Amino acid sequence: MRARIGTSGFCYPHWRGVFYPRELHQARWLEYYQERFDTLEVNSTFYRLPKPETFLKWKQSVSPGFMFSLKASRLITHLRRLKDAEGALALFLGRAKILGNLLGPVLYQLPPSFKLDIGRLGAFLALLPEGICHALEFRHPSWFIHEVRSLLIRQGASFCIADGPDAHQNPKWITSETVYIRFHGPAWQRQAQYRTEQLAKWAERIEGYLKEGLNVFAFFNNDAHGFAVKNAEQLKRLLGVP
Repeated sequence: MRARIGTSGFCYPHWRGVFYPRELHQARWLEYYQERFDTLEVNSTFYRLPKPETFLKWKQSVSPGFMFSLKASRLITHLRRLKDAEGALALFLGRAKILGNLLGPVLYQLPPSFKLDIGRLGAFLALLPEGICHALEFRHPSWFIHEVRSLLIRQGASFCIADGPDAHQNPKWITSETVYIRFHGPAWQRQAQYRTEQLAKWAERIEGYLKEGLNVFAFFNNDAHGFAVKNAEQLKRLLGVP
């Protein structure tokens, strides 16, 4: 079992000179990134589905042990709201599979205005193919009930543990063999930096998951000022991850 720590997105212009060397061409940023992290959550796939050649380029830019997590299209989660999404889902996953064994979890982030609909969730989960880790991030508190947790467990889907300013209301459910964590920012402000003592508590929690025989994917989404990179590197050090 292992913990993979990375960031949500990598192509941020304001990371030049903070993470990426100023003289490094943007075309080589992914190559540089993968020398320091072994996983990446691609969030641009939420806004627009890349062409097949883009997925091939990503695959060729990283080493064999690297893994991509992809944020599912907003057509599936925000426009269709999981309903009548068969076509969009098939298209998205078809492109995702171009990554081959470098494809990690697929994240489905629901809009904050999307309230509990257990029937719609069940029908959507039934569409998800085996062989891929599917993680769901619920943002309206009405979803945090026993029936939803049980449904995720039955379908083998991961519950996305979202840490952020409103994280006190979010459960830390474990519903599959993969734990998926998103760090949106510390309790006082999104896009701020986590303190070492906060990350130390998370490192302890993650070590517990590993001892239970679980795999962990954790991504930092506080990209402002390169905080995501700094916090991801800190958490790796705390966990002793090379």
